[in-house]
This record gives sequence, structure tokens and C-alpha cells, in this order.
Amino acid sequence: MRYRIFGVLLAMTAVIGIPFVLKPKDNLLAGAEDSLVIVSPHNEAIRHEFTLAFSKHYKQKTGRTVRLDWRLPGGTSEIARFLKGEFYSVFQREWMLSGKKWTPDVAGAFDNPKVQPAVAPSFDTPAQAARRAFLNSPKGIGIDLFFGGGAYDFEQQAAAGRLVPSDVLRHHPDWFGDSSIPARVSGEPFYDPEGRWIGTCLSSFGICFNSDSLRRLGVGELPASWSDLTSPQLFKQVALADPTKSGSAAKAYEMVIQQQMQELVNETTSEDPAILAIGWKRGLGIIQAASANARYFTDAGSKVPVDVSLGDAAAGMCIDFFGRFQSESVKVGDSPSRLQYFTPAGGSSVGVDPIGIFRGAPNRAVAEEFVAFVLSMEGQKLWNFKVGEPGGPEHYALRRLPIRKELYAPEFAAYRSDPDVLPYREAALFTYHPKWTGSLFKTMSFIIRVMSMDSHDEQASAWKALIDARFPREALKKFSDLSHVDYETAKSVIQPTLASQNRIEEVRLARELGKKFRAQYREAERLAREGK
Repeated sequence: MRYRIFGVLLAMTAVIGIPFVLKPKDNLLAGAEDSLVIVSPHNEAIRHEFTLAFSKHYKQKTGRTVRLDWRLPGGTSEIARFLKGEFYSVFQREWMLSGKKWTPDVAGAFDNPKVQPAVAPSFDTPAQAARRAFLNSPKGIGIDLFFGGGAYDFEQQAAAGRLVPSDVLRHHPDWFGDSSIPARVSGEPFYDPEGRWIGTCLSSFGICFNSDSLRRLGVGELPASWSDLTSPQLFKQVALADPTKSGSAAKAYEMVIQQQMQELVNETTSEDPAILAIGWKRGLGIIQAASANARYFTDAGSKVPVDVSLGDAAAGMCIDFFGRFQSESVKVGDSPSRLQYFTPAGGSSVGVDPIGIFRGAPNRAVAEEFVAFVLSMEGQKLWNFKVGEPGGPEHYALRRLPIRKELYAPEFAAYRSDPDVLPYREAALFTYHPKWTGSLFKTMSFIIRVMSMDSHDEQASAWKALIDARFPREALKKFSDLSHVDYETAKSVIQPTLASQNRIEEVRLARELGKKFRAQYREAERLAREGK
């Protein structure tokens, strides 16, 4: 008993004392002369290392201290909603203070990229006048930078007019080109031509798994492809994230569908819509079966590898850096970590996590300096250098992949945490085609929600019956029916409904489709129990 109490006290001392041990000797944050406000989905380790490194860099370059104020509303989807609301409030106040009436047309137009001002202000409609005023407005929301997320999220912010061009492309043109930061790789944009956002590090999507859990479940072969998540041996052992809450999860699901489309196009050498429709169905079918194995759908993509590492699930879908960082966190000594991550061969494009400056940034000069620092070789080394290596992080191995090609040269391999991971080489195995699914990004998340989340109890029950009955043909056919959400329906019915922003129609459609899927799964279960 005495030893147990001593152990508890020792653990409590460690928890309380570690922050003081890691605290920098020079407090660069208290009473700083300059400030920088950043909204970000980045984890604590990234925020910690970039705060320390940039504070020192800024002090050395300017002789001044800087305080980094991180704002954390949630994941990228939550950040997007937060930003829309903040800019709405600020512009509404500015518009009304100018003596103009706030109307539904104005509210719907000022941040709408489809509204283009007329050739001259005198020809503007009220909607066009609002859009022109917003694009010329110096008013901001008290935040300087958006740091972290996906290119899609930043494209949306830039198109709305919330992000403005940075000076980094003009001041450092040598950083941008095929030898350093290319404009586009594997179909994915790496920076905005106007400089409103620039990729800072690379990411792809894949599968994390717990080797101990797989052995316990009797899984003989390690996962190698997206379809391996559909194995009956993984029933209630797959961790997935809600694509309507997690942007990284939504992108991962898109990769599954894109790979199926690409394989068919390569086989047939045709991009005929009928071929793409088959690929769409195959991809959704993999997601449907994998989600039938799901233990849960979490709101945060970062939770998936954590739970897999703890054995609460055996495998899951995640973005690469979540998987690699958690693998590093649970590694003991020189033995391989029980949590492993891999990107399925040809199963994911290589995308970027960007940075961008907000309209009306209150600390614009500091923001420009931070953007330049993150993209410099000094800042890029933080992403993947080992702790303690020259130019590397001080306390946490971030296990991210830098965007600068120079850092994949052989002379840097010994310093990197992942010397064998060569994303620019991997990118050659997969090409993202935005015209296939780009306009359906939100539509895919909606479909997954009604197909697999709203009806998950019925789906899982049917899947268990199918497993027990060894997948009788008629029952499996009924379970796998995706005619309600096929490629053409997604484009002609579901996407326009979601784009209309008519919440009543969206709720009606969700209820209707959810009802169909629940009935479908119940019928599949009945057929399976009858062995049909």
C-alpha cells in the first residue's frame, strides 16, 4: 500500500513538474512588445515549437519580443464557421454604420465569390455594391493568420475574400518553382497564384493500426489498402471520423473514391461519366462496408490514432501526421511502436497544410514575418527534424513533412524523423482530379452521414448478420444498394440542394435518405438471417 501511494505521488509530481521543466529559460511571451494572433487547428506540439522558434528568430532579427496568441475554435470545419460568423458581424456593423440598409441580398452577397462587381460602382446592384465594399474593406476580425488545415479550406476563405495576398511570393521568388515549392503536384495546388495562401508542409491520408490488437483478433496479414478496413475480422474495431466535422476525414474519404475512379480510368483509358459513376459506386461501397465495421464516428480526426494506440480500436483512417505523431508518442525504447501508419500505395494524393493572412490583420508586419519564417529553411526544419538536431525542434518531434524540396536531399536524411518517406516520389503514384469530385466535397460528407452515421445502428446490425451468414448474395446486394446516392443523383439532386443553403430542404433530404437506408439495412438483415 505504501509503495502504491508513493507511486501515485511520484506520478502527480511528474505531471505538475513537466511544464516547468519544459518552460523556456527566457520568457519570450510575457510583456512582449509585439503580438501575433493566429487561428489554427494545429496541435499543442506544433504550436509550442513554432512559438519558441519564431520568438527567438523575431528577437534576433528585430531586437523586439513577440507574443503568439493562438485561437483554437476546433477543427477546420469549426474554424470555417467561426470565421464566417466573425466577418459577417464585422461587415454588417461597418455597412450599417455607413448609413446603408442591411438586407438579405447584401447579407448573401458580400462574401459570395459568385457575385462579381459591375464594371463601375455606379452600375452595381445592392448585392454587387456589398461585394465591392467587402473586397475593399480594411476591417478585420482581430486575427492575423490562418495556419493549418487543407487547401480546400483555404481556397474557400480566399474566394470569399477573407484572405489577402501575402508579400512572400514577391520578396522570395526563388522559393517558388519546381526545385523548391512547386505550384501543383499530383493534381493538388500547393499555393495560391495571388499569394492569398501558401502550403507550409505536406500531408497524405492512410491507415493507422495497432499491431497488438490485430494479433489479438487473429488478423494474419497487416492492412495494405483501403478495402482492408472492410474485413469481417474488424467488426466494431474500426475508428472513423465524422466528415461533416473533420476536414481531414472528409478528404480521406474522397481519396478512397478517387482511387477507385482512377483505377477504372486507367484500365479503360476513358473518363466517360459512366466509368466515373462505377468508380464512385465502388469507392462509396468501400466506405459503406468500412463504416459498418466502425466502433464510432468521432468529431476530431486526431482522436482516431489515439484510440487505436490505446487498443480501443484496431485500425482507423487518419491523416498521416496524426498517425506518425501518435506512433512517436507511444513508442517505447528502440522497439517498433505498437501503432503503425501507412499510406496505401496509390491511395492518396499529397496535399498541403497552408498559411494565409486575414483581411484587416491588426499585426500585418509581424504576420508577414511569420509567413516568411515558416517557409524559410529555418522554419521548415521544425516539421521533420529530430529533437535536438541542428535546427530541429526542442521538445517534440512533429513528424510532419516539409514542403521545401531541398530538405529531401540526402545530406538531410540523418536529421529527419522519417528519412524513408519521400512524398514527392509517392505523389507520382496518384493524381487528384478535382473535376471528378471537387464540386461534390460537401456532398460526399452528407452522403456518408446519411448512409453510415444517421443509420449506423441498422447498418452495423445488418453487417453482423451478413458476417454470421457468410454474406449470402441477395442480402449483400440489398445492403450494398447505393442507387439513392449514385454519381448522377449526387450531382443533379444532392449537390444543388446543399448549395442552395436552404436548411429546410437539406434536413428534408437527410431525413428522406436516412429513412431509405435504415429500411434497406433492416431488409438486408432479414434476408441474411434467412440465408438468402
